[in-house]
Amino acid sequence: MALSGIIEDIVYRNEENGYTVAKLEREDGTLTVVGKFIDVQVGAEVTLDGKFEKTKYGVQYSFSSYEMSAPKSIAGIEKYLGSGLIRGVGPITAKKIVERFGKETLDVLEYSPHKLAQISGISEKKADEIGFSFKEHREVQNTIIFLQNFNITTNMSLKIYNIYHEKTTEIVKNNPYKLVEDIDGIGFVTADRIAQNVGIPKDSVFRVRAGLIYVLKTSCEKNGNTYLPKIMLFDEASKALELPLEEYAERFSEAFETLCVDRTAVTTWVDGAEIVMLTKFYYYENVVAQKLVWLNCGQKNEKFDVASDIANFEQRNHITFHEEQKNAIVGAVNNGVYVITGGPGTGKTTIIKCILEILKAQQKVVCLSAPTGRAAKRMSDSTGCEAKTIHRLLEVNVIQSEQSFFAHDESNPLKADCVIVDEVSMVDAALMCSLLKALPRDAKLILVGDKDQLPSVGAGNVLSDILASGIIPFCMLSKIYRQDEKSLIITNAHLINEGKMPLIDNSSMDFFFESKNEPEFIKDTILDLVTRRLPKFLKMDAKQIQVLAPLKAGVCGIENLNKTLQENINPPETGKRQLEFLRTIFREGDKVMQMSNNYDLEWKKHGRFADETGKGVFNGDIGMIETIDPQTGEVIVEFEDGRICKYTRLDLSDLSLSYAITIHKSQGSEFDVIIIPAIAGPSIILTRNLIYTAVTRAKKMVVIVGEKQYLKRMVSNKYTATRFTNLKRLLIVADEKLNKMFE
Repeated sequence: MALSGIIEDIVYRNEENGYTVAKLEREDGTLTVVGKFIDVQVGAEVTLDGKFEKTKYGVQYSFSSYEMSAPKSIAGIEKYLGSGLIRGVGPITAKKIVERFGKETLDVLEYSPHKLAQISGISEKKADEIGFSFKEHREVQNTIIFLQNFNITTNMSLKIYNIYHEKTTEIVKNNPYKLVEDIDGIGFVTADRIAQNVGIPKDSVFRVRAGLIYVLKTSCEKNGNTYLPKIMLFDEASKALELPLEEYAERFSEAFETLCVDRTAVTTWVDGAEIVMLTKFYYYENVVAQKLVWLNCGQKNEKFDVASDIANFEQRNHITFHEEQKNAIVGAVNNGVYVITGGPGTGKTTIIKCILEILKAQQKVVCLSAPTGRAAKRMSDSTGCEAKTIHRLLEVNVIQSEQSFFAHDESNPLKADCVIVDEVSMVDAALMCSLLKALPRDAKLILVGDKDQLPSVGAGNVLSDILASGIIPFCMLSKIYRQDEKSLIITNAHLINEGKMPLIDNSSMDFFFESKNEPEFIKDTILDLVTRRLPKFLKMDAKQIQVLAPLKAGVCGIENLNKTLQENINPPETGKRQLEFLRTIFREGDKVMQMSNNYDLEWKKHGRFADETGKGVFNGDIGMIETIDPQTGEVIVEFEDGRICKYTRLDLSDLSLSYAITIHKSQGSEFDVIIIPAIAGPSIILTRNLIYTAVTRAKKMVVIVGEKQYLKRMVSNKYTATRFTNLKRLLIVADEKLNKMFE
């Protein structure tokens, strides 16, 4: 049964899959229609094919297919223009335009927008802008319809259009593999499917080139590598492309040569083997190596006797530093670059406070920083001085292509004599490069972290490579100082790090083990602990308790745990608004986490004396959903550091529920209470440094729920995935070159 009418209102729309609830205006009245539109605006004239259905919301018309045309009636055109789809045209301006041009309005907008200047209040410049916006909207519509043929979502279609604009259709038809290089989120499989549809041969140079880039990108994003040996690259690409290397060797060489010629990739030699790097990672690691060596060399002749300063600090704070702690303080004050590494309870925070005091007494300007908001806040609380995330310290400016640009770089360095970075183990090559570029040539850099934590989520192995190079001076703290007699968190963390089972007899006040032998029982116990037992025992809100899980999938994976915890901690209620996006229900009051860096997202922060605004929300930031507008899809999130952000539907793919998060995502954070499921899983994931990282995230209490055998298996599993990184070698090479310059 077909129905025709005008879209009067859009009640709900999921931009990811197109599912829409709308009001359809007909001559005999208005009715609710539901189904999937590729793109739709208020005022559009549509013909729907479907049937009426009884639902809990009443009788609705559910359609399976539709045809859409531009509005023809005066009323339809006015609604269409006034719906907000064209920049600079609201309901009032739309009414003026339609009153002047009537049914010719859309033709005027498309072919003669300069005529709009005949209307009072519309300048020639504004007329041109309205015409451009209308043309752009038409192009976007056509692009979305074209890309939908290849099962590309509306959100991704818009992302592609924003890169290629009017050339989108041409590029996708001629070389869809270009999407792999230019568009984050478009993988080789999607591009390959498009290519087969448009008839590109499986052995084309375009396809082989894309396969090589795909393998390099995947290696960086999933395994943290900054390079691959050429032999391994060709072998992995051959498997992905299903093209035997022996048979297509010439085609692989031809495609590889194009990567090198246009500098998409760079080749060099390491230990007699040819390696391949995406150019940006070659640049990152070279900058990091050269800047570290130059900074380290810059203050070699400066030697300060700080023994009396240390003694004064000890006296005022009623502590006595161990010899290794004093060495760390002296080393940090007297070197251009210095690394302090050690596990929990080894005094890193107290050392930072002493260093900070000494440098300030020398009239030095010191900046404190950390990779995450939580780590920066902890640094602020412990030192009494402001600490910022590295991104906020560098001040996000704009985003262009894949490269983020900060306000502070070589041309506009930080006004700092020294920068101290905590939790440096989670800083990847790209972020370290940006930080070093922003340091003045005579600045001091102090890096603090735990070498036994999980490596950075992003590509690189910065802390480990710096320590392994032997070029940058460092101090390794081993003696434990911070330990309450009734506390086991720090003791057990060090036992785990040594490959020994933690003490789990439940005799302490802060480390507990609950033995459960089935995934469902483990899940139910975690739920009971979070929602009932621990809030009652600790007199705290359930949202303050953090579940850290090793895996994403499964009964005890974060996806299932988040749904279960949300249902019990923040259930649906009358008046509590929610929306569904990519099979996730977001609800007002939900605890959420930002899953990737978004340099464009604007935020505001209400300060004690003045409000602050800025750009950038980053991977691992945790916050709470304040409000949701289901009709527009706008979600307001307040993060733990007070930043308030407005998310549109296009941004929601970056958000995830965070009642439970992976241990990897917990890096750099600290939580009062954590719960860890001890479950079966892949040995390459369930490792010693994974459980060590999880335990060291807790300030007041750790509860492990599961089977002892799986906990023991993790503690015994010292597997560490080898990362192919070049920074260690580059540091050695840069140091040798510098020494030759001064010989």
